[in-house]
Amino acid sequence: MKILVVAPHPDDETLGCGGTLYRHKQEGNELYWIIVTGISVETGWSAETVKTRAGEIDTVADKYGFQDVLQFGLPTTRIDTLPISDLIGKFTDVYSKVEPGIIYMPFSCDVHTDHQFVAKAMQSTYKWFRSPHIQKVLMYETVSETEYNFAEHRTFRPNVFVDISNYLDDKIEVMNLYESEIGEFPFPRCETALRSLAAFRGSQGGFEAAEAFELVYERN
Repeated sequence: MKILVVAPHPDDETLGCGGTLYRHKQEGNELYWIIVTGISVETGWSAETVKTRAGEIDTVADKYGFQDVLQFGLPTTRIDTLPISDLIGKFTDVYSKVEPGIIYMPFSCDVHTDHQFVAKAMQSTYKWFRSPHIQKVLMYETVSETEYNFAEHRTFRPNVFVDISNYLDDKIEVMNLYESEIGEFPFPRCETALRSLAAFRGSQGGFEAAEAFELVYERN
């Protein structure tokens, strides 16, 4: 089985489904990673920061053992200013190349507009008659984005819980590689918060630790 995770930004894949990705790898599945946005000197980032981020991506890719990393390089926080058809085309091109069976995507009502726009574009991309290889699509939650959606009436309602009890430490280890994104409690993206969320989702699913998802589409 080929597994595709779509991350608006590097670290979303780990926050949302890092333990699940490790489990898929352990079960013999092939992993693929789309990173939708990127940073560059041209968009206002320092050369040192750009180099550091590239190194983080390479290290994280190696940790998970991704078969391929597909970077769209779209401008962070500004992809909603681009034609949505361009993003749809990029996703469908990847589907044609990879032929994933399971796709993990961000929650459609996250507070970050990049997450919203990515999810909106993806809604047009997994029709069975265009991509019959896609068996399942799930939305993941991203701490610091999903839970801060106070204004929207639509909240994250998980109905799939994946046991990551054996992989939570691996997830934390990878998240710590993103040095500019991880912080100390009570910062949302910290080890304490990630372990607490995993325990809470585990209590809902009957596991020591779990990641939670909303099932969007399934075809058996």
